[in-house]
Order: sequence, then structure tokens, then C-alpha cells
Amino acid sequence: MSIDETLEMMDEMLDKAVNVPLTNKKSLIDVEKMRELIEEIRLNMPKEIKQARDLVNDRKTILNDAKNEASAIVARAEQRAAALVSQQEIVRHATARANEINAAAQEQTKELRDMTNKYVDNMLTKIEELLQNDIIDIKKARSALKNTIR
Repeated sequence: MSIDETLEMMDEMLDKAVNVPLTNKKSLIDVEKMRELIEEIRLNMPKEIKQARDLVNDRKTILNDAKNEASAIVARAEQRAAALVSQQEIVRHATARANEINAAAQEQTKELRDMTNKYVDNMLTKIEELLQNDIIDIKKARSALKNTIR
């Protein structure tokens, strides 16, 4: 018997069911006969329906696997992003520190240049004073020499 025929028999059975008085349209049916018909439907169910059920179950499994893999990918991407942010933070700190060191080195260079210039200026001043004293001594010696020659 086909599924359609079995369903038709069930429908007829429900139509012919006797109403129970005072139960608001409740009816009596032959439970054993109804179970036999339901079993008949199960036995005659087309393979396509069973395959469709299997496909639905496989689909659920595939979707769960895809969700799990997507979650794993997102987690890895978040970890990678955190690592990149951390690296950028390290680079930012290193750049800031390098800039501080560079500024300090430039300041030290300026101070050393100023100190060197002052030292050289002092030395040149002393040499100039010594040379002026030597020039005075030379002029005196020349003057004394001229006086002795005359």
C-alpha cells in the first residue's frame, strides 16, 4: 500500500470516528489500527525523505563545523591583531625613546661645542696676551738695540 493510500485510510478513519458525548468534538478511534497505519507509512517512506533527513543532519554537522572553524579563525585573527598592536606599541615606544636619545645627544653635542669654543677662545686669549707681551719685549729689545747702535 502506498503512503497516499495509507494517509487516505487514516483520514477516513478519523471521519468515521464516533464522537464522545459531552467532550467538545472528541472522538474514539481504533488505536491499534491507527498505529498499524502509521507503521505502514514509516515502512513505505520514500528513500528520498530518509536521504533528506540525512542531508539535514549532515547540514547541521557541516554548519557546526563551519561555525567552529570560523570561531577559530576569528580567535587567531584577534591574536594576530593583538600581536601586531603590541609590536606597533613597542615600535612606538622605541621610536619615542630614540627621539629622546637623539635630542639628548644633540644637546650634549651643543654643550660640548660651546665648551670647546670657550676653551679654544680662552687659550687664544692667553696666547694673544703672551704674544703681546713678547711683542712688547721685542719692541723694547729693538729699541735698546737701536740705542746701542747710535
